[in-house]
Amino acid sequence: MTEQLATFGAGCFWCLEAALNETAGVTEALSGYMGGHTANPDYQSVCSGQTGHAEVVQVRFDPALISFAELCQIFFALHDPTQLNRQGNDIGSQYRSVIFYHDQQQRQQAQSFIAELSRAQVFSDSIVTELSPASQFYPAEAYHQGYYRQHPTQGYCHWIITPKMQQFRQQFKARLK
Repeated sequence: MTEQLATFGAGCFWCLEAALNETAGVTEALSGYMGGHTANPDYQSVCSGQTGHAEVVQVRFDPALISFAELCQIFFALHDPTQLNRQGNDIGSQYRSVIFYHDQQQRQQAQSFIAELSRAQVFSDSIVTELSPASQFYPAEAYHQGYYRQHPTQGYCHWIITPKMQQFRQQFKARLK
């Protein structure tokens, strides 16, 4: 098995990480930071908006079991790619919609997928998802890893993530582990 990497930013990383860790073909999804200009960022510095990093989920996946295009489909289903530098009440460039591509094939597939969504007018507003080459990935602090799984009744998790996870599990039930 030759695993590949994909890295997505869809606002707060807790929801995307939870969904991707339940997806067949994904061997690991880790919350972290990418795309900034500061070495070794931490949650507090990223939240300040001063490091330039986005909250991301880096995914290890088996392309024989799930394609990058299928991961893009999940990514776009779990957030609003028309909101610039925000997702709901989470505001700032650290919450931007972004795909950090790991090779030119991923870049081209992401561009094609965005063009297809735009042509089909899946979203009423324009997609603002940034496409950038992958850079240094910094794993988030240990308490962020598996956060939703460990804290499903915490306020943000209960009110924001649980409804998204219910929708995800229904929409992608054939893709679940």
